[in-house]
Amino acid sequence: MIVVGGSTSRDLAKDIASIIGCKYIEAATVRFPDGECYTRIEEETLDDDVAIVQNTYPDENLVEMFLIQDAVRRAGAKSVTLVIPYFGYARQDRVFKNGEPESAKVMCELLSRVCDHVITVDIHKEAVLEAFKRPYKDVKAANAMGDYFKDKDIDMVFSPDIGAAGRAKMVGERMGVPYDHLEKKRLSGTEVVIQPAKSDVKGKGVLIVDDMISTGGTIMTATTQLKAAGARKVTVACTHGVYVNNALERLKASDIDDLLSCNTLISETSRISVAGMIADAIKERC
Repeated sequence: MIVVGGSTSRDLAKDIASIIGCKYIEAATVRFPDGECYTRIEEETLDDDVAIVQNTYPDENLVEMFLIQDAVRRAGAKSVTLVIPYFGYARQDRVFKNGEPESAKVMCELLSRVCDHVITVDIHKEAVLEAFKRPYKDVKAANAMGDYFKDKDIDMVFSPDIGAAGRAKMVGERMGVPYDHLEKKRLSGTEVVIQPAKSDVKGKGVLIVDDMISTGGTIMTATTQLKAAGARKVTVACTHGVYVNNALERLKASDIDDLLSCNTLISETSRISVAGMIADAIKERC
């Protein structure tokens, strides 16, 4: 097995290779002044199974993945596993209006042309992966989160809504603490309350877990209202810290006591590693 790290995921790819105990190769990727991507695998031959670790977000990194795929096949890779820590376009999984593309399906079909297996991490909707027409596995980051927070003074785990209650359950059970979900109730046209569905948070250390944080608006409102309900501290953790439009700065200035994400997207909050879980998935697939 050889692990190839694309420009978005080099440290994660190195960690995965170290855990597996296999060779790591860094794709030599540069951007030309006009924005076009150039990449090269600096090996004469790759006569082995290859795992490429590279995000497909934003678009320039999707193009890099396409080019690395072709490069490793041309270098003689026996099989190609795509490890996509954060899959771009996963939220565009259906056509809402006439004239729209089914973007997630298009990306899956294009990426499928040069791969044998696909591994993702907490993809927004796992049904999207069926468009790959290749064996796939979506790695759940809940266990990594649970292990990280076991000794971090957390009394209860919440999901932002009932739709993500399964994630809070997995993290809570891993930690051995109670779990619940938050409910949003509209009191008027301008007033919204976000509160626990069943639990009392007074005096408790609370952890909110989610798959991604983009703008962070709901999480910040939930934190403020949990503190108003008596929560001693509120920690927030997500798999993918997307943080658009200065969201990270606003989150840091909010009532949140600590903000963490997994190392699928790299930022100052990326303190939870999913390398071990991805390494296990690669060993299962290849």
